[in-house]
Amino acid sequence: MAAQWQLSGEYFENCNCNVVCPCLVSTTAPLTARPSQGDCAVVLAFHIDKGRYGGVALDGLNVALAVHSPGPMADGNLAVAAYIDERADDQQTAALGTIFTGAEGGPMAAFAPLITRQLGIKKAPIRYSVAGKNRSVEIAGIMQMAVEPLPTLHPSGEIWLAAGHPVAPDKMALAVGRGGSTFADYGMHWDNSGKNGHYAPISWSN
Repeated sequence: MAAQWQLSGEYFENCNCNVVCPCLVSTTAPLTARPSQGDCAVVLAFHIDKGRYGGVALDGLNVALAVHSPGPMADGNLAVAAYIDERADDQQTAALGTIFTGAEGGPMAAFAPLITRQLGIKKAPIRYSVAGKNRSVEIAGIMQMAVEPLPTLHPSGEIWLAAGHPVAPDKMALAVGRGGSTFADYGMHWDNSGKNGHYAPISWSN
């Protein structure tokens, strides 16, 4: 029997598409549009405020995923590298690995069939920060990514939409990568400064 799990917190992502990413906002079915640069290179960063996998607490932990798709996401052939908070003990590491690979349901299960290359899982010091409406994540020597909201006339200063993104289907902000948003690992080198971004609260369970 799979363990019952749930978590709440927030996430952001920064990909190499022009704003706004056609994977979710286009005239074709979601995830079937060709990325605006031909391929997709995206980092997704997560902070868990409260979480539990069976009897294992996950409060305060961070996770980051680097995903490369050679074409439209729906075509598959995704390569994924995972980074898990170095503060996680063995039980927490196993739980986060299960949740973020979609092995026991939840939103990431939608992506699991599309992944053909697991590049690796690394424990790392992950610094996830929120400053006003800006989000950032840093893993020394690997990634330094940050997003800020797209400009808007709305008095809230943010553009929110319900795009059906598996990570946050009901509420997601449109954002853009800040200068210096880079990733380098596994022979891949990305600079997503000025490119598409999103952020959202998340509430997951199986």
